[in-house]
Amino acid sequence: MKILKFATHLVPQLLSWEKTSTWRLFDDKYLSIWDELEFRKSEDNDIIGHGTITSLIEKPVRDITENDYSGHERFRDVEEIIQNMRKYYGDTVDENSIVKIIHFTFKKS
Repeated sequence: MKILKFATHLVPQLLSWEKTSTWRLFDDKYLSIWDELEFRKSEDNDIIGHGTITSLIEKPVRDITENDYSGHERFRDVEEIIQNMRKYYGDTVDENSIVKIIHFTFKKS
């Protein structure tokens, strides 16, 4: 089972099933469709749920479209996406960085 961690401010969206996708860079877990997932809070590592990856798309950040926001929080433009991702991944993130757009099922623990 693979672990995905989420910032505290995103947990309520997960628990209400409003958030059904996540965008990840530099995938060191080799995430793929049908992987079983354990969802945790990044701050304290508490388990919040389990799920399965149902779809996965890879593309450069600059190519994110309206369709990619399904089940994900919104950003004004590519620059805001980059600034948000730099909080998690550092200053190497740019418009050419490859993002994995991951859709998943979720069941509360």
